[in-house]
Amino acid sequence: MISRTGFNPLTRSLGLMSRRTFQTSAKKCLTIPFLPVLPQKPGGVVGTPNDAYTPPPMSKAEGSYHWWLEKAFAVTTLPLAATTIITGPLSTTYDSVFSVALLGYCYMEFHSCITDYISKRVYGNFHNYALYLLGGGSLISLFGIYQLETKGDGVTGLVHSLWTGKVTEKEAEPIKA
Repeated sequence: MISRTGFNPLTRSLGLMSRRTFQTSAKKCLTIPFLPVLPQKPGGVVGTPNDAYTPPPMSKAEGSYHWWLEKAFAVTTLPLAATTIITGPLSTTYDSVFSVALLGYCYMEFHSCITDYISKRVYGNFHNYALYLLGGGSLISLFGIYQLETKGDGVTGLVHSLWTGKVTEKEAEPIKA
């Protein structure tokens, strides 16, 4: 039997210490060091214990629909990636669908990370700034995918040339001023 002091009688006789069986202090909230934190009440409690609970407004877009959409993108991206790895780039349309599906999946997963770790309650407007930054970066990425598809070999062609180290004919042409 381990006592509250963290000593086991058997290990005490052997001169060994055992681990504590329970945590005496609450775990501290994870904070991001470079973002300012809004002042919080002790324990994060707002109001008194007798106040009625007011739940946030219901939104299926942030709940079950969002979860199902994430899983649909994940399931769609997996066979597209496997086909590309096995056969190489098939067509521009296929490569475009794969690239946009992968970008959509990355957007949703990063959105979930921002929602979980940069909460509006703790960081205030920095939560909105992070979401705006994610949206802007996704739009720039979408433009980059468009440029790769129209002027290059597409995303899978780019990854293939980086992986093998071979330069395609389009990349080998000298730049004309």
